[in-house]
Amino acid sequence: MTSLVGFPDPVNETSARVVAGGVVALSTATIALDQPWLLAPLTYGFAARVVAGPRFSPLGQLATRVVTPRIRAEHRFVPGPPKRLAQGVGLAVSASALVLHYGFGRRRAAYSVLGVLVAAASLEAFAGFCVACRAFPLLMRAGLVPEGTCERCADIWSRPAVTSG
Repeated sequence: MTSLVGFPDPVNETSARVVAGGVVALSTATIALDQPWLLAPLTYGFAARVVAGPRFSPLGQLATRVVTPRIRAEHRFVPGPPKRLAQGVGLAVSASALVLHYGFGRRRAAYSVLGVLVAAASLEAFAGFCVACRAFPLLMRAGLVPEGTCERCADIWSRPAVTSG
């Protein structure tokens, strides 16, 4: 029996970028349409992806089962732990926005925090630049992430990603 929790390793970079695009769309809609209730499914999605990858995330399922298989491109696979860190940061940011709005009635502050998420997710979705992934080796060097977490991640900049057709 397979475990219900756990993050995939490696991660399909195409799927990660599709999920990031969905985060951009949902976050932007939250702000532009002034629909703070969308913070709840946004935060849930990050929590689900941190715990179990795309398994319990509607956006993750859409990306991995529907969108990515239809994209005719060479798919790159990258180490999972940095992508899990990115989902954890997204969870922290979206949960902060949720608490700011519903816990303290600070809508403008919540939307400002959400703007940071839009910026980071946009970098991932449209430029393929994962902020948390770039920070991961630095966090390892600083001793904040144990080296055994991902030996392949210690210097992810010097090596090309694994590809698959």
